[in-house]
Amino acid sequence: MESPVAVTADGLTIVRGGNEVVRELSVTLARGRVTGLLGPSGAGKTTLIRAIVGVQIVQGGTIDVLGLPAGSPALRRRVAYVTQQPSVYADLTVRENLRYFVRVLDADPVQVDDAIETVDLGGHRDRVVRTLSGGERSRVSLASALLGGPELLVLDEPTVGLDPVLRRDLWNMFHRLADQGATLLVSSHVMDEAARCDDLLLMRDGRIVAATTPAGLREETGKEDLEEAFLAVAEAS
Repeated sequence: MESPVAVTADGLTIVRGGNEVVRELSVTLARGRVTGLLGPSGAGKTTLIRAIVGVQIVQGGTIDVLGLPAGSPALRRRVAYVTQQPSVYADLTVRENLRYFVRVLDADPVQVDDAIETVDLGGHRDRVVRTLSGGERSRVSLASALLGGPELLVLDEPTVGLDPVLRRDLWNMFHRLADQGATLLVSSHVMDEAARCDDLLLMRDGRIVAATTPAGLREETGKEDLEEAFLAVAEAS
């Protein structure tokens, strides 16, 4: 039987530049859910994400992803990672980028146009990426991550610089993917996005200060506003 847990970190410690940026962190991530990783800039969110996708050296503890140690070769096609900076080729068109990545993944070429439409770039499919706006480039990266149908999709600040309508549409897409069985971890420092998540991991100073849900956070703190609720948890920790 498939485990209901997608990611398990136990006693995770990470040191960067001589500073302990993740401190004996233990957390689980449920399958088929949209989990928000929220906290202020410098909280350690990106470092934790890098550890989950297996590109960050860790100094202590363990982290398992989909039943395997993070970074295992067998996870390369099962885990997709969208960084804060666009990770596509600026001198290729949107469609050319996706055609390249679909060949790398040995995925169905039909997915190229489907992914382009999913991120609302149908009108830009033949535009060279360097001519796109920053938000549009980020969406090209997201489209490439969708190729191959990853089981775990890790998104680092995917909605930065996007207009409210597109942000709403992307969050709706995230939930559709989860309904289809994918697990999503979405980082943000914008607390109003917490309400769009199934589960919440609130991070501060390299630690998870709360693992809850939007409703649970409101109930635990007595605060209806999620930003105020986060501040209440942070100040009490």
